[in-house]
Amino acid sequence: MSGNKITNWDDAYSNSAYIPGGDDYPAKWQAAAAAFRDEMRAAGRLREDIAYGSHPRNRYDLFLPKTEAKGLAVFVHGGYWMAFDKSAWSHLAAGPLAHGYAVAMPSYVLTPEARISDITRQIGAAINAAAREVEGPLHIAGHSAGGHLVSRMNTATSPLDRDVAARLRKTVSISGLHDLRPLLNTSMNETLRLDLAEARAESAALLEPLDGMDITCWVGANERPEFLRQNGLLANLWSSFKVEVSSVEEADRHHFDVIEGLADPDHRLVRTLLGV
Repeated sequence: MSGNKITNWDDAYSNSAYIPGGDDYPAKWQAAAAAFRDEMRAAGRLREDIAYGSHPRNRYDLFLPKTEAKGLAVFVHGGYWMAFDKSAWSHLAAGPLAHGYAVAMPSYVLTPEARISDITRQIGAAINAAAREVEGPLHIAGHSAGGHLVSRMNTATSPLDRDVAARLRKTVSISGLHDLRPLLNTSMNETLRLDLAEARAESAALLEPLDGMDITCWVGANERPEFLRQNGLLANLWSSFKVEVSSVEEADRHHFDVIEGLADPDHRLVRTLLGV
């Protein structure tokens, strides 16, 4: 970077290189998620690989609380729309489950097989399907690319069914990307295949929100400057609309550990998501 001007966009959106032991996190996530699934499976509180579409990746897992569900929480994973699936994040369901909420975690078709606009529609279909399985209020969260996807559910071009959108009580976009245009300058766009028109159409910050939405943009204070900037965009640009919008910078958290609060029933991140 030179001053405030970004000259290396790949570096601006690089996370692992700036996190000590960053390359070790995926294996840690997989191990914690697998152990949690084993526990939930043994308790009879896990429904796995529920189809919401025709593609093999159009599947979600549904974790059930010990008693009748108060409502539904959905977590959408990140990975720059290019990596991961639902299997690495199961342990993050622990926080909402402890408060009596069912938790759905979908996979989706990744780029380059799908475009980002396709993935947006897939996540809408996944949430619509899970909402038909669990009654009550809906709370959605996503991390990084998943933060982008849940933010998009709040916009006037949301793929959510109208009755499902009416049940949406809270969205938390964790380290979300709300303006996709800078990604046109990165080498990963060879995989994302974004053009300017799609980047504009898929950027929540450039769209009008649905009336009545309530969204918090949450980021680790130790994240890359671009993620801090992206985190503040919706609070800035949506402040004049009929929505509740806020932003949080969580101290001493980086891009890979900022999601850990979802596993803790008493963490502020869980309480913000559920309104408890």
